[in-house]
Amino acid sequence: MSARAIRLGPRSIAALALISGIGVIAFGWPLLADADSGLAHSADAPWLFAALLPLLVAVVVATIADTGMDAKAVAMLGVLAAVGAALRPLGAGTAGLEPMFFLMVLSGRVLGPGFGFVLGSVTMFASALLTGGVGPWMPFQMLAMGWFTMGAGLLPGPDRLRGRAELAMLGVYGAVAAFAYGTVMNLQGWTYIGGLSSGVSFHPGDPVHENLVRFLAYCAATSFGWDLGRAALTVVLTLTIGATVLKALRRATRRANFEAQVTFEAPGRVPPG
Repeated sequence: MSARAIRLGPRSIAALALISGIGVIAFGWPLLADADSGLAHSADAPWLFAALLPLLVAVVVATIADTGMDAKAVAMLGVLAAVGAALRPLGAGTAGLEPMFFLMVLSGRVLGPGFGFVLGSVTMFASALLTGGVGPWMPFQMLAMGWFTMGAGLLPGPDRLRGRAELAMLGVYGAVAAFAYGTVMNLQGWTYIGGLSSGVSFHPGDPVHENLVRFLAYCAATSFGWDLGRAALTVVLTLTIGATVLKALRRATRRANFEAQVTFEAPGRVPPG
């Protein structure tokens, strides 16, 4: 029997919609702020982090409530987060070569969007503690990685698509999502340079479309090469060892007996003597 991705129930969808809505506001509000707003993501980061942690717990609880999973699923989530956190330092700081993104793509595919979002966020949090990368950017990284991993769980055909076609789809997704992750994180840091005379800097209070043009130019000038390295490594690892890793992850989920429902049968009636 093949392992299925953990499905989304109504409570899981509501929790993910809430946390994603907060994330979109957290990333995008500077684009709508006026010139005198005193932009500083470092000021709103603690509030975002304080909201993020209980919402992550809410996603886990909602997913468990919707699917009837037991502690084995949560334990597997912790193991994968630890492995992902350990992978991040192997390539961090070298042309965007970060092997943890490859693991997040495959894990999200197997675990599904709900647990995938939690896995991405927790992995980024653990890796920040491991590497000393704690700062105002951390809750934004947690959100971006959560979306990155959740997207892999939303890809079509989890019960039917296998083999090379599945790896090709995951490779394409990994490449596109790697650039999307870098772009979203650029938006978090880009507003820090507001007020400079550079043609790619952020100008608070300017029309949104004008700032977006500058933002795209900023991404092309500062992070395209870094994102390209991340995307290339994700594709290469997915196409070369992805089949083996997917098989191992699916075997682990079968042994964890995800979504197994516990049922009780009434004892048979004893016939009269």
